[in-house]
Amino acid sequence: MDSFRAKSLKKKARRSFQNHFGSISQKLEIYKAKRPLFDEISVNSTLLCPLGVVYCHMYAKKHAWRKPMDEQKKANLTAEADGIIEGRNAVIEALRAGETIDKIYLQKGETDKTLGHIASKARAAGIVVVEADKRKLDGMSRTHAHQGVIALAAVREYVSVESILQSAADKGENPLLVICDEISDPHNLGAIIRTAECAGAHGVVIPKRRSAGLTAVVAKTSAGAVAHVPVARVPNIPSLLKDLKKQGVWVFGTAADGNTTLYDADLKGPAAIVIGSEGEGMTRLAAENCDFLVSIPMRGKLNSLNASAAAAILLYEAVRQRM
Repeated sequence: MDSFRAKSLKKKARRSFQNHFGSISQKLEIYKAKRPLFDEISVNSTLLCPLGVVYCHMYAKKHAWRKPMDEQKKANLTAEADGIIEGRNAVIEALRAGETIDKIYLQKGETDKTLGHIASKARAAGIVVVEADKRKLDGMSRTHAHQGVIALAAVREYVSVESILQSAADKGENPLLVICDEISDPHNLGAIIRTAECAGAHGVVIPKRRSAGLTAVVAKTSAGAVAHVPVARVPNIPSLLKDLKKQGVWVFGTAADGNTTLYDADLKGPAAIVIGSEGEGMTRLAAENCDFLVSIPMRGKLNSLNASAAAAILLYEAVRQRM
């Protein structure tokens, strides 16, 4: 009698479940498609119990919710490690706290008052503000919730060119500077800073616009050299070159068609080495304000070097001459 009642209850439970949720196998196929974990689950008598079905449903729902949260947390940590500050409130707080910010990107065409407030506050602090389309911001974003604004935090504060020259004077050495003329690739800039530190250069100078800044990517590529090499940022490279020449610093630009070969350049005295962007080279005004245009001997089929490689060659020629 008890056996007959048990079978009857079992049939009733099966019929009730199929009426409300469909067959168990269909339900599991849905779960299998969503979570590989359920590939190992087979249909057996224990799952005929409504409690087992509810447990499986709750477990699947729990893990379906957990994974996006883990990805979001990971994206936030990645953005923080890369020095990327996303979202209106986060950028406003960074400005209010006086955090060193290299550049702020605002979505083009946005008329929101909050973004206008961010732009005015950033410009007042001397931070470069760049308008960019939504596609570029989406590509830069790690969290995919940038709200039309992304700030790039600098890994350290910039110094003045005068402090770099003073540092060389305090050491009793002729200043050796590396001036990066619109080096936009952060990996190139990081490599140049690393070489400058190894060669004993007194500092690196970059322009405020159309250049990579001291971002986390630059710091990583430099292998920590940004902690030791002073980096100055100026609004205008040609004006800087004119000022350096007035202070007795010789300016050496790099150019494939230069009028001075590498081994004829006298780099023993106060010197500033100008490195142009890869592909374009130095800007016209920067080239016009150089004392010498130095060419590097090329013996292969290619006629140019990577910007960081060219910087390394000139820096170590200066090291050789100063030994």
